[in-house]
Amino acid sequence: MGRLALAAKITHVPSIWLSEQPGPQHGIRQSAIAGLVELGRRARARGVDTFVVLDVHWQVTIGFHLNAKERHHGAYTSHELPHFIADLRYDYRGDPDLADAIAVAAEAAGLRCRAHRAPGLGLEYATLIPMHHMNRDAALRVLPVAVNLNADIDESARFGAALRRAIEAGDRTVALLASGSLSHRFWPNDRAEAGLNAVSSAFNREVDLRVLEMWRNGRIGDFLAMLPDYARHCSGEAAMGDTAILFGALGWDRYRGRGELLGEYFGSSGTGQCNVEITLDPAP
Repeated sequence: MGRLALAAKITHVPSIWLSEQPGPQHGIRQSAIAGLVELGRRARARGVDTFVVLDVHWQVTIGFHLNAKERHHGAYTSHELPHFIADLRYDYRGDPDLADAIAVAAEAAGLRCRAHRAPGLGLEYATLIPMHHMNRDAALRVLPVAVNLNADIDESARFGAALRRAIEAGDRTVALLASGSLSHRFWPNDRAEAGLNAVSSAFNREVDLRVLEMWRNGRIGDFLAMLPDYARHCSGEAAMGDTAILFGALGWDRYRGRGELLGEYFGSSGTGQCNVEITLDPAP
């Protein structure tokens, strides 16, 4: 039987890559990098063989989609921030069998879902930045999953539940990663350079910190009740569809675990960022 061995909400900000390059920003994201590395270490220690990445930069508008290619390889330059991420080379094994199983489980739950093997379907940096640190030796499979901008919180949660069923019906040991920010309001363009390391809204920052406190204290039901408003009022990235899928996979309001912050909560270009392991509930 397959199992979910690790679940986490993770950061993927481009300044992580910039932080590794020579120059004035070198080292600014070391805490975030350390958190990703630690999550990768924990995944290996628990026997994980596939990273399933809920990638908010692979944004779709009709149905749910999975990248089911046998192999992901190429060189990535960000169209959004080419001066931050350029020529990031990658080569990972995919997981077409698990992708197909998730698509079947989602369809059985009444959701439209497709697993793609299109040769030109590449990876986005919400997958690539975490994998660069969590899967540096490329030993583990990578399965990117899109986030639907038009799915509401409930539909995304239902997809997450179907995803969990597919994992447990198979033979993979999986780490499920919601790769997206907390609040996600960028600075105005004329303030963006100066605001590289800060949250753009005091309100957003305080709500982010309250959410992290709720996770640490196991107040997941309270968090889920406020998630639609949180996503709307704090400009949640991709409407926080990745977070809804993650908690759907964990059992939604039946989940009784907690969150563990790895490293620091930090601001990046106005947005709120963190790495948090969401500890597994034995009976989701």
